[in-house]
Amino acid sequence: MKSIKHKPEHKKPSSQNPIEIGIRTWFNSVSPKPQSQPQLDELIARAPKRWTTYEPMVLLPSGSFTTAPWKALLSNLSAERTSALWTQILSSISKKSSGDLTHLAINEGIPAALHPTNTEQAGAPENILRSPTGLRTLHGDFGPASACGTAADFTNAFWVSTRQNGVFQTWAPRWTMFSRGNIKEKARLLEFHKARSLSLNTGTTVLSDDVLAVDLYAGIGYFTFSYAKLGMRVLCWELNPWSVEGLRRGAEGNGWSVRVVRDEAELALPMGELVRGGERIVVFLEDNRHAARRIRELGELNILHVNCGLLPSSEASWKDSWDIAARSQGEDVWFHLHENVGVADIEKRREEIEQYFLDLGRKDGSDRTARVKHTELVKTFAPGVWHCVFDLHITRSSSII
Repeated sequence: MKSIKHKPEHKKPSSQNPIEIGIRTWFNSVSPKPQSQPQLDELIARAPKRWTTYEPMVLLPSGSFTTAPWKALLSNLSAERTSALWTQILSSISKKSSGDLTHLAINEGIPAALHPTNTEQAGAPENILRSPTGLRTLHGDFGPASACGTAADFTNAFWVSTRQNGVFQTWAPRWTMFSRGNIKEKARLLEFHKARSLSLNTGTTVLSDDVLAVDLYAGIGYFTFSYAKLGMRVLCWELNPWSVEGLRRGAEGNGWSVRVVRDEAELALPMGELVRGGERIVVFLEDNRHAARRIRELGELNILHVNCGLLPSSEASWKDSWDIAARSQGEDVWFHLHENVGVADIEKRREEIEQYFLDLGRKDGSDRTARVKHTELVKTFAPGVWHCVFDLHITRSSSII
């Protein structure tokens, strides 16, 4: 007789939720009670149920503790009692974690414009650095609220970290965004060549360091680190000094050599001198519109990947990406073009992208052709809108069978 296989147990009942436990424990310790029992139950019902841990910080979902019952309670609490509430929640969540959690914040997303209020939206400057200006800090010292990105600022800032796909990443949450949902795309890049059985190097998925990747929107190293883990050398560009510092720290945490080219004197040096040190990662703290020119200075290279990871569209970097690919002596170059696209428009966008690069090839008389080989749906960005990555294969016309 076959043994009966039991289904996995469901989640523990809500009474075991650490946030609820923290709220109830705090409530029972307060005297006199700030609310009656029926009102406490309403607070529990309207409290967040999920959280994300980036040691030593807990990040709560957007909108947490903003409903009317919570606003009424928090507006009447002293700073001391409010702090005790957040501390108790952290203590309860810490029991589910591997270490002590000391900071609590609410993730309100990354605004497209700075000061995005109803009256300022139209004239507000674009948030080109993708600064997390909506982060609501509840408990803990998150570092100076005003900083310029100097060495002293980096030292005084609060840093958190995580590990995804075996890769360490770190950032300052007051100053730098972190997209947890990109984990799927990072993993896909790590398996990219294995999936296509490309006969590169020794046939493994670890490439030699004479193979280059170019990341035009490096951030804190989201995709840069995937290429580095594959064994490639990476040249990358990033505008946000806080992201660059996170990338530098993250690279060192993974054991990869890294050089940051940041000041005017360094940026004025010949490109050959800047990459002579052989660091696994070289990051330029400047606009990526300089990337194609700098790469031209190096002559012919073996460039295998060009990553364009900006949302809602990376189109502004496509022409430069094509120029960068023209410097590659290899047969294949892969572009990874990130776009936010409506569900009904994905196929149309794929065709537009392919045609754009085919037209570029015709205009400059290139012997290369372009085809979108795959469209990856990474995550939903909004109802009916997907964060897509279009894998564009650039290859020499003579190599097409």
